[in-house]
Amino acid sequence: MTTPLGDDVRLRAIAAWDVQQVRRSVTLLTGAIEGLPAWRARLEGVERSIGSGDSWSGPAAQSAATVLAEVSAVASAVISALEVSLAAYQRLAAEAARAQDLAEQALVFTNPLPGASTGRPPTADSALWHATLATAAADDAGDALDGLGVLYALTPVDFQQLLVHVPFMGPFQAPPVPATRVPAEVAAWWAGLSEAQQHAVIGGSPGVVGALDGVPAWARDQANRLVLDRALRNPRTSDDQAATARAVAGRIAREEAVGRTVQLQLLDLAGDRVALSLGDLDTADEVAVLVPGVANTPEDDLGRLLGNAQDLATASRDASGGASVATLVWLGYRTPGNLATGAMRFAAERGGPDLARSLDGLAAARTATATGDPRTTVVAHSYGTVVVDEAADEPGRLAADAVVLLGSPGMQGYAWGLEVPAVFDAAAPNDPITWNAYDGDRVTWLPPYGATELPVTTEMGHSDYLEPEFPTLDAVGEVVAGLRLAEKEAHC
Repeated sequence: MTTPLGDDVRLRAIAAWDVQQVRRSVTLLTGAIEGLPAWRARLEGVERSIGSGDSWSGPAAQSAATVLAEVSAVASAVISALEVSLAAYQRLAAEAARAQDLAEQALVFTNPLPGASTGRPPTADSALWHATLATAAADDAGDALDGLGVLYALTPVDFQQLLVHVPFMGPFQAPPVPATRVPAEVAAWWAGLSEAQQHAVIGGSPGVVGALDGVPAWARDQANRLVLDRALRNPRTSDDQAATARAVAGRIAREEAVGRTVQLQLLDLAGDRVALSLGDLDTADEVAVLVPGVANTPEDDLGRLLGNAQDLATASRDASGGASVATLVWLGYRTPGNLATGAMRFAAERGGPDLARSLDGLAAARTATATGDPRTTVVAHSYGTVVVDEAADEPGRLAADAVVLLGSPGMQGYAWGLEVPAVFDAAAPNDPITWNAYDGDRVTWLPPYGATELPVTTEMGHSDYLEPEFPTLDAVGEVVAGLRLAEKEAHC
């Protein structure tokens, strides 16, 4: 079963859409609309005060009152136009997500997994139809703003977002956030701020600071907790985002209740992305970044993944004799919903650059603040290994000392292509995901790939690699501690 050549090209383009960015735009536009009525009310209050003559009188006062009344009228028109545009953006997000899911399903059907049953194929027509609806919604979103003189529907998000592009005034004056968002440049900018300026930036633009790779973990944690608190308090937060926010807040509370250090490294409620660490990423001797696979979400799986992270930290400390460890659960990409869509690399192609930038940011922050270089290990499970594969394709070397592949469905190229000194692999004999290179051209446990094998048992299944009762966990702990050597160094 194949689709016509033209449709196949269009389907691949739809599957590559960045729907998360659309969702983030919806969230930002919602925040902008929420803030405008309060500003309009304040303008009208000042206008009434001046118009009464109690605080100021004369021709200049009358002119000021007239201008304020005109600005208030403009604000009313802006609010109305933005509300219409927001409704169109919401349709755009829904239709784009549906089109992308259908496109991925249709493409998977044309490239089925070995042994997969064939049935009635998802039609390309459905994906293309929803893509058409998404395009129409995008046009409506722009048309709503045309009368305001907005170019290409690009409008300032909110006042706090604008602050990062201009210097602060008075004693808290600070340069703008680097426009390039290169982690090394962000880290240098942050290190050049005074403590007062840093806290001013966090309080003024928490949504920006919390997402900046290169900012130290303590600052991102403070900023993201402000964003989390606002989302929980805001009655207009969508049901899905509110559910994720409650799950994250509840998990932080549980971990801190038993005395663990928790840092909220990433919070993107619109994109359903979270990165949460146990331990201090700014000072730890050893850092492990856990990258999970298909069907993992913050709402449903964060607790289990943090349990794995805690078990790994314990194994690493036991191996090293008590070194400080931070384990970061990195749900920084939209995981595929099932194995069928996981067999395609679309999600990994979107998540790989984010993982590479996140690793660069962790390293750059430590370098800029002179807190020492930790030993960093990426521990990827299942489809998460494919995300690492894509991260290594980004410009520059992967900012890690070792990569551990657990239950990999296949990789492209060879181990040395991951650009780290040591690559380890664990593939249980009874784990069918590891039997074929479903997501690449190499089976990772076969010698040609070049990874060093970690111990497994026949009792282990696909989800057992970091379970305490099996030997793989202790072996991965030794890798994180730097005590288990690769059979041969990767040529990178």
